[in-house]
Amino acid sequence: MPSLRIALAQVNSKVGDLDGNARQVRQSVGDAAGRGAQLVAFPEMMLTGYPVEDLALRPSFQQASLAAARGLAADLATDGHGDIACIVGYLDHEGAPVNAVAVMHRGTIVARYVKHHLPNYGVFDEARYFRSGQEPVLLRLGEVTVALAICEDLWQAGGPVEWAREAQAGLLLVVNASPYERGKDDTRLALCSSRAVESGCTLAYVNLFGGQDELVFDGDSIIVDPSGAVLARAPQFESCLLVTDLELPVAPPSGAAVELVAAPVPSGPAAPGSVAPRLPELQEVYQALVCGLGDYVNKNGFPSVILGLSGGIDSALVAAIACDALGADRVYGVSLPSEYSSDHSMDDADDLATRCGLHLRTVPIAPMVDAFLATLGLTGLAEENLQARVRGTTLMGISNQEGHLVLTTGNKSELSVGYSTLYGDSVGGFAPIKDVPKTLVWALSRWRNEFAAAQGLTPPIPPNSIVKEPSAELRPGQLDSDSLPDYAVLDAILEGYVSADQGASALVDAGFDADLVERVLRMTDTAEYKRRQFPPGTKISLRAFGRDRRLPITNGWRETAR
Repeated sequence: MPSLRIALAQVNSKVGDLDGNARQVRQSVGDAAGRGAQLVAFPEMMLTGYPVEDLALRPSFQQASLAAARGLAADLATDGHGDIACIVGYLDHEGAPVNAVAVMHRGTIVARYVKHHLPNYGVFDEARYFRSGQEPVLLRLGEVTVALAICEDLWQAGGPVEWAREAQAGLLLVVNASPYERGKDDTRLALCSSRAVESGCTLAYVNLFGGQDELVFDGDSIIVDPSGAVLARAPQFESCLLVTDLELPVAPPSGAAVELVAAPVPSGPAAPGSVAPRLPELQEVYQALVCGLGDYVNKNGFPSVILGLSGGIDSALVAAIACDALGADRVYGVSLPSEYSSDHSMDDADDLATRCGLHLRTVPIAPMVDAFLATLGLTGLAEENLQARVRGTTLMGISNQEGHLVLTTGNKSELSVGYSTLYGDSVGGFAPIKDVPKTLVWALSRWRNEFAAAQGLTPPIPPNSIVKEPSAELRPGQLDSDSLPDYAVLDAILEGYVSADQGASALVDAGFDADLVERVLRMTDTAEYKRRQFPPGTKISLRAFGRDRRLPITNGWRETAR
């Protein structure tokens, strides 16, 4: 059978950076050429980045995207790589913005495939995956036929899957920008395998890597044979050029196929392709958080980050993530002791800074709180919240003076039930663990310490921060358990309500106490106005606040368990 050497370029693009993304394509094609590739494929909307959201509606951006695609095709030929077939995603326009891939060969765009509708979280309609009646795009490289598809095309058996089968294609090439979600098991491989079997051909799936605002993409590009068996697989959360030799069947000539002059079959050693193992679940989640934070900071040009270090588990985990994402020299911690702060809280914050190597300063807030109280005479909950707001104002003041991005340390459990103070502990520019339930915060912290110890390194998170009772320390002897149920129970209820849309009666049927269910759901529903004002944060679940799940703020509906 004929052999085709394919390269899947698993790269990290940036939305709107047409020139930078084009440079990445040229560099990757150059690397692929050095390894003898005849066909190079890039992720969905590679030139524009993904998702472009309302940028897609601007005629100026649409025109710039098309011009960049044409210019890139010419540049690849100028670079001496014109004989390599390059598949590059970009934004085009056909009366409305469309998600397209360009086939670049010998200096021009010789073909393009358009997916008329694209789910991009607000601009495009998810109802249809491709245009009714659209003609297939088939490429003929030597004796091999290649069919093209874009991401959601693979969700159903029709369209490109059917085209590939009818054309007796040897390869179905799918370009993707598929975000990471925790707990999906290996649905990506299962989907690719089933579609390969249905199409009767080898399937190559190239996916985006990197963070974009709240989304994070894990790569995990895959090639499977017609039986669904894995031939090659890229690592997760890494840039990678996955080069593989594919033995493909001779396809009958087709007048519908675009004929390309295939680059010469490479001589020398074969490229069998490598299969990277998938990461264990906790390491996978942790890497997603590191990638999401690192790309948000770096792609937006922030020189450093700052966060309040309370000695608690949430701020400790955020600090560890920040140090792993950016390096400890770019992470600034501030201890903000109040009248009620315990000695162990300050000691644990100092221990964390020593373990991680980050910068630490102490700014006592008691004098500032006293000045407010002398003027306003606040008591009770208003006094407690004032302390949190003074901490938030202090962090934002330092940020404004020194240029750091403030990281908010609240977790998903707290955010769900409104256990946070507006303009206090909710203040900041990015919330790394916004989509991380409290029980997962503990699990990730234990995993991170175990991972460091296994490598002979210092565990970054103080053990006392992991084992002590969580507390906001806004009044004497305060504990989270004074206001909230046990976190294991709370997270289980929230998983059913937030992620699975279960009502109160369904949760009670699942074994939870009726009064507790009604209380938790009431707190969750009435905290929507707080969530709307919370900073963006990395999405790791199916239903992340702000990205996937929004309730009306003004809402008279309340769940009842009876």
